[in-house]
Amino acid sequence: MIALALVSLVLLGAVPLYFGFRTLSRDPVFDTLDALDVPGWATAKTVDDVSGSRWCLIECRLRERTITSERSPEDTVKVYEAALRQDGWRPWHVAMCPAEEQKGSYTCWRKEELTLDLWVRAPACVPPPVDGEPAIVPSPDPSTAAETCTGSLVSVKVRNAIDDERTRPLPSTDPPLTGEEPLPTLTGDPLGEPTSSPS
Repeated sequence: MIALALVSLVLLGAVPLYFGFRTLSRDPVFDTLDALDVPGWATAKTVDDVSGSRWCLIECRLRERTITSERSPEDTVKVYEAALRQDGWRPWHVAMCPAEEQKGSYTCWRKEELTLDLWVRAPACVPPPVDGEPAIVPSPDPSTAAETCTGSLVSVKVRNAIDDERTRPLPSTDPPLTGEEPLPTLTGDPLGEPTSSPS
């Protein structure tokens, strides 16, 4: 009877504990990005980075993923945009997307309570240093660069919509809405007439 009670206790406690720990240790947004229907060549190498709090304490969570693709930026953009649409993401045309001009394709997306920035561009092909020597900047000649530098680089940033400044209304600078106070005009002596002192 004691053995049966111990087995029941282990099963009832260990299984929920395992799944609870697994849920807390892995961000579900990355699971969603992993499930995107993109070919293997579009996810040759993946690096994830997370900052902020999952429960938006002080700062909401920012999920960043950098992906190396084996094909051109044009081919890579097509498969990622198709996969995002298939997963329920919708293009989001908003000011400050991007905040400043970027090379390549930069698009913004929304799905439920999340926003996503997708930036696909040609990779920065600087060779690594050799034997402590500084890296040599590649030749600006496009024909030689094409031989050594192929593929594309993908950056994905996912934020909570409530923490994305682009979801907030922009302040208006229209004077009729803010109101203007006219300068007060003073008439006569602002201190009034002098009073006679008692004798």
